[in-house]
Amino acid sequence: ELLNEASEEDLTRIFKLYGELSCSKRLASCIIKRREEKPFRRVNDLIEVAKPFCPPQREKKEMAKVFQALRIEINQEIESLKEMLNQAKDLLKPGGRLVVITYHSIEDRIVKNFMKSGNIDGIIEKDVFGRSTSPFDVKKVILPTDEEMERNPRSRSAKLRIAIKR
Repeated sequence: ELLNEASEEDLTRIFKLYGELSCSKRLASCIIKRREEKPFRRVNDLIEVAKPFCPPQREKKEMAKVFQALRIEINQEIESLKEMLNQAKDLLKPGGRLVVITYHSIEDRIVKNFMKSGNIDGIIEKDVFGRSTSPFDVKKVILPTDEEMERNPRSRSAKLRIAIKR
């Protein structure tokens, strides 16, 4: 449905923001042209269109980005993450811990900036003395160990962020 109905601008935004694809505009344009001939019905229809944009040595990674972008948009994952962070800020009592595991840079950037600033926009507000007014003390980032990455290569990008409510 998304591939068959979204505008070229929306598809470009989705692939650029959520897939971090450098070819987002060209890919969106090809999707629009392809669907004018016949609608997308199967996964292979998209693979046919996207494959020429993927260098052979990085084909799996680039195709994963295409599907990641579509999944994030369809599931409204970023909006859900932002909503969860705002609710956590409101629900946590002083001393309460906010612990979030992120699996890609898009999520991690949002969580990191939220924990530093206390707001979704990531804008750090300061009091009259120049001190951050964030409701959180950011404690640490935990990355997977070499052993964990050896056992599960997908854990390579995982980060566990911890903040304590002031």
